[in-house]
Amino acid sequence: MSDRPAEARPSHARTTEVGVQYAIVPVPRLSLETVARRSGLHPDLIRRFVALGLVDAGLDASGRLAFAPTAPAALARVQRLRTGLCLNYASLGLVLDLLDRISLLEAALRRAGMRSDLPPWT
Repeated sequence: MSDRPAEARPSHARTTEVGVQYAIVPVPRLSLETVARRSGLHPDLIRRFVALGLVDAGLDASGRLAFAPTAPAALARVQRLRTGLCLNYASLGLVLDLLDRISLLEAALRRAGMRSDLPPWT
């Protein structure tokens, strides 16, 4: 038994952060025009997706939008969900969050050695 209070004892629970990545080499960023050309979408629609939080973007040194190389694939996913489920763009944020959460839970099951009998539906 320890004489320290419970809150002062070190916790043995592991915490893991998801989504933190450190690049050994700089990752090239794509301009808005490049992403629009590769995805076939109008730049204004892409700006709207960024404002709604459906696609991640940062700012470059000159203050313009800069995207990860995976942005065209993310935009294609948004468009597929929009046409397939007939949802408005605001509700797509919720659907994307739920699909990402399902993917994380399925990955955790695989790491734990457990499998569901059903194939992943995403």
